[in-house]
Parts: sequence; C-alpha cells; structure tokens
Amino acid sequence: MVNKYIRIVGGLYRRTPIAVVDAAGLRPTPDRVRETLFNWLNHFWDNRYDDKSVLDLFAGSGALGFEAASRGAAHVQMVERDRAALSALRTVRDKLGATQIRIHAGDALDTLRRMDATRYDLVMLDPPFGQDWLPRIWPLLSGILTENALVYAESENALEAPENFELLRQDKAGAVHYHLLQFAALRK
Repeated sequence: MVNKYIRIVGGLYRRTPIAVVDAAGLRPTPDRVRETLFNWLNHFWDNRYDDKSVLDLFAGSGALGFEAASRGAAHVQMVERDRAALSALRTVRDKLGATQIRIHAGDALDTLRRMDATRYDLVMLDPPFGQDWLPRIWPLLSGILTENALVYAESENALEAPENFELLRQDKAGAVHYHLLQFAALRK
C-alpha cells in the first residue's frame, strides 16, 4: 500500500514522484537532506557522476539511488528485501527507463557477504533505526569499495568514523544524523 509520495530533487529525473510504501522501518531521506548530500558529492566529485558506481544498500523508497541515477551515475545497484518496496522500485525504474539501475531482492548483510568483484565509488547506508545495522556493515565494506570511495550513512545518533574511514561531513535534520565518510584504508 502506498502511503505517500516524494520527488526526485535534481538531475535528469527531477520532479519524478516516488511512491513510499507503508513498510516497517521505512523513512525516506527528506528532500533537504538529499539536496545537501548531493551538494557534498558535487564538491568531492566535481559534478561528475558518469564514471561512478553506486550501491544503495537499504533502498526502501529508492530516493537515494534514484537521485544518483538522475545525476548521471553510470551504475546504481539497489538492495531491498520488502516485497512491496521492491515492486515500487521496479515500477519507478521502468517508468524512467533507467537501464543503469539494477534492483536486487535480498537482505543487506547477505548481499554484502555474497558480492562479487564489483567495486563501488559510493555506498549509501540508510538502515532501519534501532537495529544496530551499521556496526555489522562497516567491516564488510572494504571488500567492495574503490580507492577513496565515499560512504553516506544515516543514523539515529552522530557517528564516529570507524576504522579505515575518515569523516568528511556530517549534519542533522530532525531526528536523523547524516554523514559522509571516505574509505581511507589505503592511505594509512
């Protein structure tokens, strides 16, 4: 069941509505936060997305992944386990004709453990709050990141940069703390 709609805020697919299904733990990233995130990315990537590969690990509504695709990301992999959310993601992708978007049905941790040789320039982590997802995910990321890859993470509390990561930016909107980190293991 669709609860409400949000819109893509920038790029080629700007103003496209995205259905937000009624699913446990689903909180779409607000427009203002997505706008800030992509301003940060524009700064670090000089507005170039055409050579970037993006993983949206807890896709939910797909707002983050669709924003990356809208700005020209070469490849966007979305992972989601809720059936209604998966259906909504596929509907929007097909409506847009966004062939650079792949949607995988599955659990985030299982998916990370089974990743092949694909490497990502950006991993977006917006897990359900109160379930301690991030501490379980950090150790698995190094095997899928490109050198100097970025990781965007939302959480209910401010984060300390985990080992092998550097905190580049952070902010807060309402009850959501959001962070941009860089994979720094190769520089140590």
